Amino acid sequence: MHHHVLIIEDEEDVRKAIKLQLAGTSFEILEAENGEQAIEILDANALTVDVIICDLRMPKIAGEEAIAHFRKEYPSTPVIVLTGFPELGRAVDFMKDGVVDYLTKPVEKSKLVSTVEKAAEIRSHF
Repeated sequence: MHHHVLIIEDEEDVRKAIKLQLAGTSFEILEAENGEQAIEILDANALTVDVIICDLRMPKIAGEEAIAHFRKEYPSTPVIVLTGFPELGRAVDFMKDGVVDYLTKPVEKSKLVSTVEKAAEIRSHF
């Protein structure tokens, strides 16, 4: 069974790296370069996105704002934060708000794949 993963990341190189890390798995990748584009994709494909990977620092709609929207509008879709600027306090806040994991760039392939698989498993119980 294929799971759709939406990668929200403003840096194209990072999106490509994440796609490469998830290549060869059962995940199909959708991409957005900012929160605004991600919201448009989700609104058009709400039922097909199984996991969201979201950066925090992005132009237009920042990660925090986008994640708040996803948690409200798509509460059954697991969100994974992926950031280059980790802050422990924010990580705890995100986890309390229902984010399934908080990863730091660059992320190891095994960690990324296992985290996305875990999130997809959570999604399949809805």
